[in-house]
Amino acid sequence: MMQEQPSQTTLVGDYAGVEESQFLTFQLNKEVYGINILKVKEIIDYGNITKVPMMSDFIAGVINLRGSVVPVVDLALRFSQAPSMITKRSSIVVVEIPDDNGWIEIGITVDEVNEVLEILPSEIELAPSFGTKIRTDFISGMGKIQKELLILLDVENILAIEEISAV
Repeated sequence: MMQEQPSQTTLVGDYAGVEESQFLTFQLNKEVYGINILKVKEIIDYGNITKVPMMSDFIAGVINLRGSVVPVVDLALRFSQAPSMITKRSSIVVVEIPDDNGWIEIGITVDEVNEVLEILPSEIELAPSFGTKIRTDFISGMGKIQKELLILLDVENILAIEEISAV
């Protein structure tokens, strides 16, 4: 009697050894993306963004978040896409990313926040090397949700302080 071989699943970097991960999903220019909920500090309504002269196009400006100045990145422009239309459902997702001095808060603009999904590591595949509308280093993996694929973003690469500062 032959024994069945267990299926081989490659667990993606940050998700190896984790029982399940939660991802905040949102829409941006009619595409749905997800970011690890552990990176999300809060979600606020879009508004009160102060433009800063001489900044890159994808820096929407800064907001005052309880006395702290927080830069806001227009995620659509960061992805080299057309800017999003601002609606009543537009939001700013404030994320925390590591910095040399601890953690830094950065806001990202999204068209609409959807929901938080739980995805098993076995349902996360490596990012494709081509064929996406955004840079592949911005993608941490592809989550399989039923018969759909969800692009899981790597906020640390998208918001790399060194690259943003160089602009």
